[in-house]
Amino acid sequence: MSDELLQKSALELAQLIRTKQISPLELTHLYLDRIEKFDCQIGSFVHVARESALATASAQTEQLSQIAATAELPPFFGVPTAIKDLNAVAGMPVSYGIAALQGNIAQYDEGIVTRMKMAGFILLGKTATSQLASFPYTENPGFLPTRNPFNRDYTAGGSSGGAAAAVAAGFCPIAQGSDGGGSIRTPAGCCGLVGIKPSRGRVSYAPVGEFQSGIATNGTLSKTVADGAALLTVISGYTTGDPYWLPDPPFSFLEATQRGVKPLRIAFSTSISPFGEAASVYKNAVIETAKILEDMGHHLTEYSPDLQALIAPFRRIWQAGTAAAAIPRELLSPLNQWLLDNSGSAGEYLQAVRQMHVISRQIVAMFDNFDVLLLPIFLHQPPGIGEWENLPPEETINKMISWIAPSPIANASGLPAIALPTGVDSQGLPVAIQLVGKPADEITLLGLSAQLEAANPFGLMANFN
Repeated sequence: MSDELLQKSALELAQLIRTKQISPLELTHLYLDRIEKFDCQIGSFVHVARESALATASAQTEQLSQIAATAELPPFFGVPTAIKDLNAVAGMPVSYGIAALQGNIAQYDEGIVTRMKMAGFILLGKTATSQLASFPYTENPGFLPTRNPFNRDYTAGGSSGGAAAAVAAGFCPIAQGSDGGGSIRTPAGCCGLVGIKPSRGRVSYAPVGEFQSGIATNGTLSKTVADGAALLTVISGYTTGDPYWLPDPPFSFLEATQRGVKPLRIAFSTSISPFGEAASVYKNAVIETAKILEDMGHHLTEYSPDLQALIAPFRRIWQAGTAAAAIPRELLSPLNQWLLDNSGSAGEYLQAVRQMHVISRQIVAMFDNFDVLLLPIFLHQPPGIGEWENLPPEETINKMISWIAPSPIANASGLPAIALPTGVDSQGLPVAIQLVGKPADEITLLGLSAQLEAANPFGLMANFN
């Protein structure tokens, strides 16, 4: 029964709880025991909140025993999940991937955490992030490296590497992450998951301020499109004072996965200028997906994005994020120290923001000619654990940027994007594509993603012991 439960989606588990076929306490024990037994091999959690998770699960189980099976419950009542170690959960440590800050206990819940608690989730703990969310792999001094559950010689990605690894390894059925340059989509692509990066302003950063000039946003990592859509519905919404915000969609994101979509104009590309063509396995994933979409009645055209003008301003804003964190230099990893030392002046940062917004207008204008952009998830294979550890900083940065080159286009422009798995390669590593949608149009993106999922069920979950 436990193996069968691990294969279930978060929505399926919520339904089993709602119909009293399993209790929140039983399910929480299942995941906590699995984390205790196996996470030493993966390194997905940096803090396991066993006592508080069991207390919440016990209270919910008691509540469930006293109500009718037809009673209305929050959408994820009794479903265990985890929060990235970049986000504050009252009473849990928030270290931002810095070993010296592991005793830094948060005094409040961030807005998305409050929303997730209200939705009935049980919080199992905090998942690993690359230090300050700076990198697309998760290997921090003082912590276990976060490994890919499909092949532990390789990275699980980053910066939401722990969240993706936890879901892929069966330590929780769904998780929250954040994306400032592919930080949800990269680990989703590494770990065979659906990763949703919402539009700028869709998810509030309350009660803290906006992050990296609107480049970053919270989002979801899940095994199915429907799960991700349902969690996105939970965490979305305006909070007073948000610098960016969007009106609510006409119907829920979950409903969007059930409605279908009309024939769309879809542009696709297998290369990103000036970085070149994607490796064959990622190129073929795009071409095969394009064929599936064409067979569905969508209209496909080739298009090659040129990101040359975006590289310098995006990189300047990204590097300045290390300085903005205001962490003492001696606490940072060598690579983050290099980013800090090369973060530039305030004037250079403001100029980069202005340049990025000009380029963003050009990116969004492209969508006058199509509805969705289909891109490779990566240009080449993810790195092995420790592969880039001893390289000169500039070389490491360049390798990171070329690897995840298709992703920042959605961050710079604030457009919604989603990573979808398509299979595995010869080394057992998941392969994926990503879709980018029009401004504030997660509805179309999710409807199309659900179509692809139905045509080519993903069904990926790591099998290890």
